[in-house]
Formats: sequence, C-alpha cells, structure tokens
Amino acid sequence: MSGGWQGSDRKARLPSGWAKIRARILERNPICTLCGVRPSTHCDHIVAKADDHSEQGLQGVCGPCHDHKSSREGNDAQRNNPRPGRTRPPEQHPGLR
Repeated sequence: MSGGWQGSDRKARLPSGWAKIRARILERNPICTLCGVRPSTHCDHIVAKADDHSEQGLQGVCGPCHDHKSSREGNDAQRNNPRPGRTRPPEQHPGLR
C-alpha cells in the first residue's frame, strides 16, 4: 500500500445483508468480470465510494484485479484531491540582496 493510505470505513457502510448479496454476486459472476480468466473471489463496487449495493452496482472480480482497481482508484482520488503542501514565498537569491 502507498504511504498515503489512511484506512477505510467501507465495512461499516455495508448493508446488514451483505453476506447474502456478496454470495449472489459471486454466483452470478463466477469468473472475474475484469480479466475474464481467474475465479471471482471479491465482490467489487463498480463505482468507487458510491455505496451502490444494488446488484447492478456490484461485480465479481479476482483478488489481483480488485487490488489493481482499488489502487488505481485511490491514486486517482489522491491525484484529483491533492493534500495542501507547505508553500513559502520565493526567496531572492542571497547574492542579489
């Protein structure tokens, strides 16, 4: 994981019947919908952070594809929402004072 990762509250936001929903999605998509090669082991939210727990908003994916997709989404979010950095006014060159 990247150094900027701060944890997730995703599990706290899942609906009470999540285990049954997850089982239905993995049954519907036994093979990863992203690579089409490996068995699905993760129930993935198609749109990151949307909390769409409907069957249309979920897909079955394999572990490597899920890790790659999650990493890409996290990096995109960080790139689009950079943390404020420390900025200083430009200093005049010491020889020009």
